[in-house]
Order: sequence, then structure tokens, then C-alpha cells
Amino acid sequence: MRAVSDSELSTEERILRAVKLTLAGVIRDTATPRGMRHPLSDRTIEDLRQCLVLISARERDLAHAAGGPSRKRPRFADEPRQQDPVIRLHRKRPGADRS
Repeated sequence: MRAVSDSELSTEERILRAVKLTLAGVIRDTATPRGMRHPLSDRTIEDLRQCLVLISARERDLAHAAGGPSRKRPRFADEPRQQDPVIRLHRKRPGADRS
């Protein structure tokens, strides 16, 4: 799967991306160590969560309307992608699995 450039996105998709990145930046910049009181109120934190949920839902709707399910899922950096083939360099020797 290749990355989508901003020029390939609709205006709505660019707005959603910008708002999502801005909200994520606010959340990251205001993060506090465990045990310390957060500078944002509980209500504001819940509002941020709800905004991110709505953005994700709209992104899914747009992806579905464009002809397919959304493939934008969070992944670990070292997680192999499904379309990446696994290339075996050496054949397993018979009996190599025995301990």
C-alpha cells in the first residue's frame, strides 16, 4: 500500500487530516506524567475523544464511498504488511524443529 499525497485527497479529506493531526498534537503537547493532574478538564478530554471518533467515522465513510473499505489501520512499525511476501532464505531441514 502506498502513501497518499495531499494532492490526491479531496478538500474534505485534507481538512479531516489537518484537524486530526492538530488534535493529536494538542493531546501530545498537554500529556502529563502519571499521577499529575491534567491541565485539560475531563469534559475537554472527552470532547477531544469524541472529535477523533467522528473524524475516523467520516474517513471510513469517504473510503467506503470511494469504492472500498478503509485500509488505514494503526500498525506497529515492525509489523509486516500483508502484501509484503515472506521470502524464505533457507529451507527447513527435516527434524530441525525437534528439541
